[in-house]
Amino acid sequence: MTVGLQEKYLTEIVPVLKEKLGYNNPMQLPRLVKIVVSIGLGEAISNPKVLEVAERDLASISGQHPVITRAKKSIAAFKLREGMPIGLMVTIRGKRMYKFFSKFVDIVLPRFRDFRGVSKDSFDSQGNYSMGLKEQLVFPEIDYDKVDKVRGLQITIVTTAPNNEEARCLLELMGMPFRRG
Repeated sequence: MTVGLQEKYLTEIVPVLKEKLGYNNPMQLPRLVKIVVSIGLGEAISNPKVLEVAERDLASISGQHPVITRAKKSIAAFKLREGMPIGLMVTIRGKRMYKFFSKFVDIVLPRFRDFRGVSKDSFDSQGNYSMGLKEQLVFPEIDYDKVDKVRGLQITIVTTAPNNEEARCLLELMGMPFRRG
């Protein structure tokens, strides 16, 4: 499964991208760079134990140990001080990235109720795709009985594509189910 998507990219997707985008050099073609999975935990300000539970969930989802993100500025209205832990993130690269992407597209996305595809409008202008999930329970690694609270997470797929059209073309060929119409 891991090598499968990477091999598919090299053998099947690269020739199609060359033809569609008009590049001769395969190094010009868009490719995946990394996938960043993050969880924002505003509740960690009052309850630091939340970080441990979310860290366990994120580690099981990604297969890597997450990094704690800290507040850059103090905000008195939120009782937030600079340097306080307020989230977790994982950057996935290489073979793990391809494994995570194929698991995300083939297993996680179809588990959503009334799933009709992901939005085509979630690209930034540099060819990166971001989407938010309302709950971590859609991942098969999460044991429903051990979840104390449903938390959302953000997934960003970073590509080398110079624009949104090339990135969309790459992700469609890799199996990302975009909404029709």
